[in-house]
Amino acid sequence: MKKHRWSIAFLIAVGVIVNYFDRTNMSIAMPLLKKEFNLTAGQMGIFLSAFAWSYAFLQIPVGPLLDKIGVKWVTRTGTMIWTAACLLTAVANGWGLIILSRVLLGVGEAPFFPAAAKATSHWFPKNERGKAIASYDAQSKFSNAIGAPLIALIVTEWGWRGGFYATAVLSLIYAAVFWVWYREPHEDKRLTKEEYNYIREGGSQSAEAPTGTVMDNIRYLLTKRKVWAVFIGFAAYGYSWFLFLTWLPGYLATEMGMSILKSGWYSAIPWIVGTISEIVIGGWLVDRLVNKGYDSTRVRKTTLIISMLFGLSIIGAAFTHNPNIAVFWISLALGGLVVTSAVAYSIPTFIAPKGTVGTLTGILTFGNNSMAIVAPIVTGYIVQATGSFMYAFLVAAALLVLGIISYTFLLTDLEQIEPAAQKGSEYVSNELMVE
Repeated sequence: MKKHRWSIAFLIAVGVIVNYFDRTNMSIAMPLLKKEFNLTAGQMGIFLSAFAWSYAFLQIPVGPLLDKIGVKWVTRTGTMIWTAACLLTAVANGWGLIILSRVLLGVGEAPFFPAAAKATSHWFPKNERGKAIASYDAQSKFSNAIGAPLIALIVTEWGWRGGFYATAVLSLIYAAVFWVWYREPHEDKRLTKEEYNYIREGGSQSAEAPTGTVMDNIRYLLTKRKVWAVFIGFAAYGYSWFLFLTWLPGYLATEMGMSILKSGWYSAIPWIVGTISEIVIGGWLVDRLVNKGYDSTRVRKTTLIISMLFGLSIIGAAFTHNPNIAVFWISLALGGLVVTSAVAYSIPTFIAPKGTVGTLTGILTFGNNSMAIVAPIVTGYIVQATGSFMYAFLVAAALLVLGIISYTFLLTDLEQIEPAAQKGSEYVSNELMVE
């Protein structure tokens, strides 16, 4: 049996790297933008969050759109839009146009992670989904590990516009590759019959469209306690994640007095730790324990809780002015937190009713990515008011505690949710908030 399915995972993984190059370039370029446009810390937070204004709010409609139209065409369109957005940023001649281009980037990249989760549910049996999702989600950390110093070098040599020109070219190449390579399993002629049967018999979801209206399906999913458990936990993780993603280079440059190039190299360390921990723990170890017969819910729930507890190491960074110690605590926190990302992204592929993986993933990624709006702005104004990142890190820690409580007490099981019983045009839930 050939393993063509892993070429799909690799294709998605490369897309994640390109995605995060497009996002990281703003945080690396921010010191130069601050100087050119005379920005305050609060205004810098607005610049850093602009991408998420569209990205977060489009997660809700993107999920049902994927369920109706499919991964292939939605992602093809998205890649072309985000390529145009990178180019527009590079040629922008004012801060208003830069913000507009970042909003457009959010429009283009919004479908990618819900599409990746839906593609995984089609292309992989249940016993391989942990490794598959970790293999591409870990690249969101790896891309920062290689992207931060690489883009810092480009920005140092050719200015902040050079960074956006570089990512625009990279995005265009990826758009062409995705257009040529990605197909659904039932239409991919490179997939052997043996591998197709292996995928189907292993519990992959079909590419069929869901029954019922979009709002019916969303309302029904929101009656499920385990949906809220993951929504709250994923949002709590998202706050710390987006704080690091948008402010880590700026934190090292301003509070630790580093140059742009040096802050890029130091920023790479936590992302390398995160990449390794997500692949080894969130992917390989979780799947191995489940395949050895341990209870799936217990393994994934325990992993979520322990990893979030490691995330509280961010408190250590709040009370030091030594860059080496700060990077140590941030690496420990990020190394734990990213494991929860792989597990959380896999949950919709297990619990979503047939045909609604995209819808449920969209709901969860909305909660997660709404923090991309909140975290940069809140952090910016905290730093502007106090002159320090200490309270910004403590706010992140408090939200992680909320996430730990949610996973501990609300996540009941990971069994597939039964489709709602249809009654006329309405959908009736047999299990309401208390399952």
